[in-house]
Amino acid sequence: MNEDIARGLREAADAHQPDRARILARVERGAAGPPVRHRTPSFARSWPRAALASLATAGILATGGLAVAGIVRMPAPSDTVAPTPATPTATPSPTVTPSPAVTPSLTPSTAPSTVAPAPVPTPASPRPTSSASSRPANGSLWSEGSVDSHSTVYWSQHNLVLKTTQPLTSLTVELRITQTGEVHDTGNWRTLPSEDFTVTVQESGGVLVYRWVLKPGHTVPVGQHEFAGQFNHATGVRSAANDSYRVDAQSAGGPASVWGGFGPAR
Repeated sequence: MNEDIARGLREAADAHQPDRARILARVERGAAGPPVRHRTPSFARSWPRAALASLATAGILATGGLAVAGIVRMPAPSDTVAPTPATPTATPSPTVTPSPAVTPSLTPSTAPSTVAPAPVPTPASPRPTSSASSRPANGSLWSEGSVDSHSTVYWSQHNLVLKTTQPLTSLTVELRITQTGEVHDTGNWRTLPSEDFTVTVQESGGVLVYRWVLKPGHTVPVGQHEFAGQFNHATGVRSAANDSYRVDAQSAGGPASVWGGFGPAR
């Protein structure tokens, strides 16, 4: 009789498919609810009923054991570990090596010129220089001739600056203007007193001559003095290349003479 019960229980256990959800729900209700009080079975029950109850209890225990074993073997939903997604392996970017900068070579036909332009000479202010036709300084005298900056294509003025470091007891100044066409006197002046000089203007041998002669008994003081001659001429830019001046003087240091030409207008 016991072997038949045991065999029946084993067959029932093997054929049993536990309802996991219902078992979990029962376990949760049993854990949450109050303990169930079971009445002690009465000894008055008959043996057949006691045997059936024992058989049912053994089946329930066997079934419950199998169910509990299944629950233990099956992980709970909360214990389920989600698979870790595989991290994609990053493909390294190809390293780009920059190409070396190419410096264009310049051929002789395309290379820019590096030759600096020749400097344009700046004309210097005309200064008296000694030569065969010019002696601007001698003894106590220094001189410089120039074309006045107010000269035009119809009219011109020649200036002479004379400096002396000693008083002059004798002085003769001449401005010689070459006849280049329609050259005619229009006036003259000097910075020294007019009554100290005898002034003449005359044309001779194709040259218009302005002459100042210091009168006897008069003296030219130390310092800078100026003489000028004015004249008309043919229309156009007139060249003063052949015009000249000469100065002869006497001082306590002895005679002195200077001469020269007329530089560009200033």
